[in-house]
Order: sequence, then C-alpha cells, then structure tokens
Amino acid sequence: MQHSNTQDTLVGLFVASGIAALFFMSMQISNLGTFNEKDNYTITADFENSGGLKVKSAVVIGGVRIGRVTAITLDQKRFRSVVKMSIEPQYNNLPDDTSASVFTAGLLGEQYISLEPGGSDTPLKNNGKIEITQSAVVLEELIGQFLFKDKDAEKK
Repeated sequence: MQHSNTQDTLVGLFVASGIAALFFMSMQISNLGTFNEKDNYTITADFENSGGLKVKSAVVIGGVRIGRVTAITLDQKRFRSVVKMSIEPQYNNLPDDTSASVFTAGLLGEQYISLEPGGSDTPLKNNGKIEITQSAVVLEELIGQFLFKDKDAEKK
C-alpha cells in the first residue's frame, strides 16, 4: 500500500508541474506575462466601428507590439467607439499625426490596432488623441455589399 501512495504522489507532482509549464508557456506566447503598465503612457482614438477589438488586444507598429488596448467605451454624443491604449515608455516619440487602423490577424484571427506614424516633429503626449483612424472591416458588411451589388447588376 505504501508503494502505491508514493507512486500516486509522484504522478500528482508530474501532472502539477505539467500544468504549471503549460500556464507559463501560454503567458509567454500571449505576452501577457511581461506586460507592465507602470511607466506606460496613454493615448486614445475614436473609431466608427471597433469590430471585434478587445481589451488587451495588441497595438503594433510595423508588426512590433508596442502596447495594448486598455479600454473600449462608447462616446454617447457621437456614437463612436473610443479606444484607450497603453503604450510602452520607449515608444513615447510617436508623431502627433499618427494614424490608427483596426486590422485582423489572418482570416479568422483576432483584431489589433496598427499605428502608422506620420511626419510631424511634435510627439503625441500622454493622454493624447489620434485624430486619423480607419475602422474595422466587418466581414458581414462586405458580404452584404457583394450580394447587393450582384442583384443590382442582374436588374440592368
């Protein structure tokens, strides 16, 4: 009976260490384990449609993650999506004419914000606002436009 308890304990430790390793790997892959907002600065951008963007979605420039989405709210006066982003401090030199677009990673991937720096010499300040934005492309809208376009062509 004693042999069985030792074997059960070893199997339990093996399973627990496997779960811990999977958790560690998932945090490394998603980059959530290294994300620290202590010295980050905040910028916002308004979009007509933020699509499937989520809190903690990546903010990238040229494919490099420079921050994360921290909040998505609705401007009740203009009925636009207001996206708040936390940008890492080493990227605090973004020009104030930077543009923001919502893109999708792959055909069915999750959405992220891509920033395109402008040519201004004035940097965006903490709590600054990106004025030039491009909303998410909604697949259902594209399909609807395609279907209605075909029906209009048949009528002519």
